[in-house]
Amino acid sequence: MTTDTPARLLTLLSLLQTPREWPGGELAERLGVSRRTVRRDIDRLRELGYPVRASMGADGGYRLVAGKAMPPLVLDDEEAVAIAVGLRAGAGHAVAGVDEASVRALAKLEQVLPSRLRHRVATLQAATTPLTSGDGPSIAPETLTVMASTVAGRERLRFAYRAGDGTGSRRVTEPYRLVSTGRRWYLVAYDLGRDDWRTFRVDRVSDPFPTGARFTPRELPTGSAAEYLRRSMQRRGDSYEAVVVFAAPAPVVAARLPAWLGSPEPTADGTSCVLRATVTDSPEWLAVRLAMLGFDFRVREPAALVACVRELGARLSRAAGDGR
Repeated sequence: MTTDTPARLLTLLSLLQTPREWPGGELAERLGVSRRTVRRDIDRLRELGYPVRASMGADGGYRLVAGKAMPPLVLDDEEAVAIAVGLRAGAGHAVAGVDEASVRALAKLEQVLPSRLRHRVATLQAATTPLTSGDGPSIAPETLTVMASTVAGRERLRFAYRAGDGTGSRRVTEPYRLVSTGRRWYLVAYDLGRDDWRTFRVDRVSDPFPTGARFTPRELPTGSAAEYLRRSMQRRGDSYEAVVVFAAPAPVVAARLPAWLGSPEPTADGTSCVLRATVTDSPEWLAVRLAMLGFDFRVREPAALVACVRELGARLSRAAGDGR
């Protein structure tokens, strides 16, 4: 019989998280307690916020259902490893949809993983190679998780940084947010050495180290970290405005368009749409990405993107030749 109530509750919760209905008698047998104790434990879980639904009947059954809030989950070893590997694979590149929240989840999970499971995760990732890789530069998941932890914990972060011209420096920062642009990760932080806000490309960061020193977050000059990053790139000339007209309705184009490019606006007749986006990637890469969407389109601006699309079209025509 399980006399340790907290341990018994965790075991009960782990059983209930299996997507099935558990008869009260079976739960009592699994836990080595009476049915009355099972009912009391179910009530305790409900008080903790876990929505457990009971069914009527001779034996009575219990099932964990969706509630209004997300309660903590109990994972077994295989589930924890699977989630960690999946999050690590996505975190290595700035994949659309894998944003700061995903990296925070990875940081929390790896913080509590036993060493034997961390070793399994690292071994599995090292032993596998994806058939395709992301478009952006690779980033060590550990770098992202350290940064995410300092953002969440409001802890000063020290790291080495390599600028675009190759110049190296050491930075001590108050990290504010991690931002994904679709191909790259950026850290928006207050640089204590420069006494000003800065943005850092995460793939240029090395040796990130949490200092343990806590700080009170400063007020960002703009409304959001994403907006601050956009303005910072515009000031440095790292971004440009692209205007593209697609010969397809806005909802159809939006379904294939990467989220980081924004949403197209429908034209008056609804048969076409216009995309206005702030882009940080090269015109050559954007030209290829637009062609891959599978719609007829026309670039209005900038001129550099027009030239790249024209050259891409000519190159593909030459590659096709006469079809033989």
